[in-house]
Amino acid sequence: MNSEFILLCLVGGIALCFTLNDPPNRIHPISWLGKLISRIIPRLKSTNPNHEKLMGAFFALFLTIGLTMISYYFSIILYKLFGIVALLIYSVLVLKFTMAILTLETHVNAIIRAIEEKNLIKARKNLSLIVGRNTETLDRTHILSATIESIGESMVDGIGSILFYFSIFGPAGAIAYRIINTLDSMIGYTDSYHYNIGWMAAKLDTLSNYIPARLSAVMLVLSSKIVGGDWKNSVLIMRKDHNNTPSLNGGYPMSALAGALKVKLEKIGYYELGTSIEPLSIEKCKNALTMVKVSVILFFILLSIPIVLFLSILGWWNILYV
Repeated sequence: MNSEFILLCLVGGIALCFTLNDPPNRIHPISWLGKLISRIIPRLKSTNPNHEKLMGAFFALFLTIGLTMISYYFSIILYKLFGIVALLIYSVLVLKFTMAILTLETHVNAIIRAIEEKNLIKARKNLSLIVGRNTETLDRTHILSATIESIGESMVDGIGSILFYFSIFGPAGAIAYRIINTLDSMIGYTDSYHYNIGWMAAKLDTLSNYIPARLSAVMLVLSSKIVGGDWKNSVLIMRKDHNNTPSLNGGYPMSALAGALKVKLEKIGYYELGTSIEPLSIEKCKNALTMVKVSVILFFILLSIPIVLFLSILGWWNILYV
């Protein structure tokens, strides 16, 4: 195993993510994972908060480590039995199924179309598929804001973190991160029902996104320079507002986008990012999506390639796939 193989996997996976839509949920591996988690969640509940937290932590760690090790040894067996081509196909498909580029674009375009049709009820419904907040009372401006915020967050948990961990650990790294992120999206909430059982999932997600969130924000700044955004304002707003969000990581990509687009993003009652130099618009949403796409390429060139090559010098890939 060498660096050329891993880079080829990354190129192939990114290309598929840009060109091939995801399969229906009924046959999507991440959907299967979600159904598994849903079945187990009620069994984690207890009248004892400490017991809930312990059970939630055990479940999060067991599921993440267990499925990651299964995927890792599966790749080893696949390599030994069927050779490098089989491992290449598997690795490319893993990246495709764990990284959400076209999925994000599909959801965003659905919101945009509804706004263009002046159908705010439909826009709110479409928005609810990608954000955790209550969308029923949002006006046009806050629908646009939430959409751009989601685009920024997705740059991290749907793209940047996947590329980062794939670049270090191969397909097993991408799978491990996707398990953590899926757990967090399903049980990592602060309400009374989920707080204890989702405590470990939330902590794992915060920890795993810590570096990728900051790297992704830098890629968004660079992409804004390429596509004609205000990269200087992007840096300024990111430095000023990244701590405004409750999330330790989410403020970085969202504030970078707010600055690049010269808009104010607001989650009512929670935070504000950026200033209203220019009004929120459909065009701003499209520009945000373009910046994310460019950031994917920049992430691969400026981060993935150096990481993979450096690890190759250390002999990492030969150790990982002995």
